[in-house]
Amino acid sequence: MSTSYTVDVIAGDGIGPEVVPAAIACVDRLAELHGFAVDWRERDWGSEHHRRHGAMMPEDGLEQLRTGDAIFLGAVGAPDIPDHVTLWGLLIPIRRAFRQYVNLRPVKSLPGRPGPELDMLIVRENVEGEYSEIGGRYGQGTPDEAAIQEAVFTRRGIERVTRFAAERALERSGTIVSATKSNGIIHTMPFWDEVVAEVAADAGVRVDSVLIDALAARFVLAPASIDVVVASNLFGDILSDLGAAIAGSIGIAPSANLNPEREFPSLFEPVHGSAPDIAGRGVANPFAAIWSAAMMLEHLGETDAAAALERACFGALADGVATADLGGEATTAEFTQAVLGRLSDM
Repeated sequence: MSTSYTVDVIAGDGIGPEVVPAAIACVDRLAELHGFAVDWRERDWGSEHHRRHGAMMPEDGLEQLRTGDAIFLGAVGAPDIPDHVTLWGLLIPIRRAFRQYVNLRPVKSLPGRPGPELDMLIVRENVEGEYSEIGGRYGQGTPDEAAIQEAVFTRRGIERVTRFAAERALERSGTIVSATKSNGIIHTMPFWDEVVAEVAADAGVRVDSVLIDALAARFVLAPASIDVVVASNLFGDILSDLGAAIAGSIGIAPSANLNPEREFPSLFEPVHGSAPDIAGRGVANPFAAIWSAAMMLEHLGETDAAAALERACFGALADGVATADLGGEATTAEFTQAVLGRLSDM
């Protein structure tokens, strides 16, 4: 009897409805080849839902998602709705309600692209840190207007994300690079450094603690020297986009929002955003969405299918099939067909 998974699909905004079907087609092909099944539950949530109902998702949206095995998200964001409304109305509530405290973002060299050899994992703390809700605005519209935003770092939060990073490092180089700014941020960053060092010592991995500005320069000048990075919410967000850009394009960056204990569904998404400037033209790069789907399959336990999908995605690029952001002329559909063709040949 084949295994069946229930996956909630939120195609979302912009190019999301273009790249998500590409990833679904690849997963469905692999399901046929590897003997499992996926029940896709389509959710028409996002900016259009906000325009109609004043909210990015229904009031019981989290309860609807809770019964699934995973969530697959395309993109969130629209020019006519402020970014903090779209993000805090959908993605961030999902991350926090389902304790998806690890945001895992791999960065690898792309076939046929110039540049250094890359193979790094960025482990971003995903539910606290600089992205807290604590704070407010004072004196709006007056000369004395002020905004206060509090960063929240808990021992538990730092420990668990560092432990996840250390486990990945033990499978690889045995070293984690910790992003910090303890010379300038006097309370939270020294606390981060202390807890990271404690967890790493207990796990038996080395720590290379690097100030964020120096680490950003190292990403550019010596990215091959970096293996597993552990970083706070803000630092991890910035570094992962920088890593993707160094590899060739933000359009190739995948991510997994993980609840490692598997008490709740995890969420998988490309991190290129909704890209409204190219939406509807059929030229969006589905690479990141397909790679994110491979990460989802790995999380679900379909490791052979996940490896096959990643090989096919990179293999299509090696064959010279590339979208415009990577210097090619392929459409979204053409790149997808190239990946599907390689899957059928495996």
